[in-house]
Amino acid sequence: MESTRQKKMARLIEREIAEILRVLGSRDMPGTLLSVTKVRVSPDVAIARVYISIFPTAKTSEAMALVEENKSFIRRDFGHLARHQMRIIPELHYYADDSIEYEENIDRLLREGGENPIQ
Repeated sequence: MESTRQKKMARLIEREIAEILRVLGSRDMPGTLLSVTKVRVSPDVAIARVYISIFPTAKTSEAMALVEENKSFIRRDFGHLARHQMRIIPELHYYADDSIEYEENIDRLLREGGENPIQ
């Protein structure tokens, strides 16, 4: 279970990284929306796992490559924004959030009227 401190740090990271990614996405990948869906912080706040939702989903690999290329700049910018609120700037790990793809797949299956496997 996450502590109150972990939750506060996760919210701070989510808010600031979302703004940094918005600027990065609009500058380097116009027409693509990058948003932070969830942040998980380790108990010692040294590592943060950032889950990114990418729309359109066809550009997921391209967008994740862009984020990985710029990960040191993103961490530096985050450090400048959060320097008065955090003692340690965590190492940031980025993961693609595939919940949109999962939702689209379920929607497609429902529209097709596929067979119900449980009868």
